Amino acid sequence: MALDTIELFIEDKEGDGIKAISFVKDPAIEENWIALSKQTVAFKSIDDEKRVVVGIALKPNMEIFRRKGDYEFNVIFSAETVKKASHLYLKSLNSNNATLEHEKDATGLSVVESWIVEDIANDKANGVYNLGAELGDWCVMMRVDNDEVWKEVKDGTYLGFSIEGAFSDRKIEASKQDEVMTEERAEELLLIPTEELTEEQAKEILDLITASLK
Repeated sequence: MALDTIELFIEDKEGDGIKAISFVKDPAIEENWIALSKQTVAFKSIDDEKRVVVGIALKPNMEIFRRKGDYEFNVIFSAETVKKASHLYLKSLNSNNATLEHEKDATGLSVVESWIVEDIANDKANGVYNLGAELGDWCVMMRVDNDEVWKEVKDGTYLGFSIEGAFSDRKIEASKQDEVMTEERAEELLLIPTEELTEEQAKEILDLITASLK
C-alpha cells in the first residue's frame, strides 16, 4: 500500500524553520527531525588547510521516509519551501548552530556559504565540488574549527548533513501528488537550456507533454 505523503512548509509564525544542521554518519528519520539519506547529503572535505566541508542540506520534491509510532509516511518540501527555509535559517542567525547525530551540541562549526542551485551546468556545486546537485537544491559550506570533529570528518565518522527544524504540514492526496510533482518538475526542466539537456531529460519532457495532452 502506498504511503501517505505530507508536504512540509513554513508559515509566518514563530517556531517554524531550520534551527541547526547536524553532522551525521547515517542520516535517518527520527520522530522530531527531518533528515535525508546519506547518498543524497554526503559531503566531502574540500581542503585540509581551509577545513571546510560542502554538501546538499535539503532537496526539493524528494520523498523522505518518516515514522511516528506505527504510522509510516513520506514528507516532501517544495522548491519554494527549500528556498524560504535556507533564507530564514540565515536571517534567524542560526549559522553557528550545529549538532552531532542530532544529540550533542557542537561548537566550532559554522555555515560560511549558503546557496540555492539555479543553473545545474554552471553551479559550483557540480563544476567545482561534483555534488551531483539539481535545480533548487540547498547547498552549504561549513567551516570546522573543532579539532575533534574535523578528525572525525576525515576518518569517516560523519558522512553528511541533516537538518533540524520545525515545519507546518499538510497531507497531499494521492491524485494531487502526481499533479504537484509533475508541475514542479516541468518548471525545473524548462529552466535548462535546450543545448544542455541530456537524453534522459529530453525524454522526460516529452513524457510530461504527452501526459498533459491526455
